Amino acid sequence: MTDQVEPLFVEKRKPSSMAMAAIILVIIAIFTLAWQWLNTRHRFNEIEKSLSIKLEKYQALNQQSLALARQAEERSTQANARTIILEQKLAESRDQQEALQTLYTQLAENRESTAVAEVEQLLNIARQQLQLAGNVKSALLALEAADQRLQPLDLPRAISLRETLRLEIENLRELPQIDLISISAQLTYLTELCSQLPLISERQPTQNNTAASNGDLGNIDAPLNFWQRMWQEVNSLVTVERIDRPEPPLLAPDHALYLRENIKLRLLTARVALLQHDDATFKADLNTVKTWLNQYFDTQHQDTIRAFRLLNKLSSDNIRIELPQLSNSLAAVNRYKLLLEKSE
Repeated sequence: MTDQVEPLFVEKRKPSSMAMAAIILVIIAIFTLAWQWLNTRHRFNEIEKSLSIKLEKYQALNQQSLALARQAEERSTQANARTIILEQKLAESRDQQEALQTLYTQLAENRESTAVAEVEQLLNIARQQLQLAGNVKSALLALEAADQRLQPLDLPRAISLRETLRLEIENLRELPQIDLISISAQLTYLTELCSQLPLISERQPTQNNTAASNGDLGNIDAPLNFWQRMWQEVNSLVTVERIDRPEPPLLAPDHALYLRENIKLRLLTARVALLQHDDATFKADLNTVKTWLNQYFDTQHQDTIRAFRLLNKLSSDNIRIELPQLSNSLAAVNRYKLLLEKSE
């Protein structure tokens, strides 16, 4: 009995290979699940951390976006205010532009008549310069200014008036040029020179005084010979004169003053005749001054000789110029004005 029971007990102790394999599989499954759980947990932690970091970034970006939105809102408010101001200024500028346009229209309507009036005034100035002062340069400047004033008017009648003005300008440019400044300066120098010229009445006493002084020196000089003194006395008694020439006039001091003033007056009238291009009066005054110098002044003095040379030079200059009257231009302006009056 005993021998038969023991083998059965021994059989019950030995585990089966299937159970061992199942246990091993269970253990492996448990480790696998544990590893997967840990791995999953680790991944969840990493995801949580990355989500928290991204959330923080998103919060920072959201705050920045809010700040930018606020700034944009403030700028939008400022832009709206500026837009309102610009609209107000634009409205003001439109009003000003309309006013300027109205003013320009009014001026454009009167532009032609205003230009013609200015041209007429410039022509009158040019004619006054030619007639009163004989100033060709000033007349040329006035005519050129009138031509430039008509230049913006691109009209047939304005072009015709400009052609007339150009003919007048060409006529003035072809006139001979006279150096009025140089001749006037020479007349001024001649006036100063004539005020210092010696008269004949001033020359004679000088010679007599010289002879008297020589006689006094002869009386003082003791070593002179008796015959020499006698010869000087005889010479003083004899006077040699020419009878083919009249006696030079001797002037009193007050008459000499009047003579010099008359010479200045003649030279002054000669200067006026120079400005008026009156050749006859100019040469007549110079010839009168030349006659007076030859008659009353010492013609042997160097200043008198210099004055005669200057008078001859001035008398040889031709100052006569036929100045135009600008009648054609003035007639053209009058016709222009009549056309404007008819067009109105």
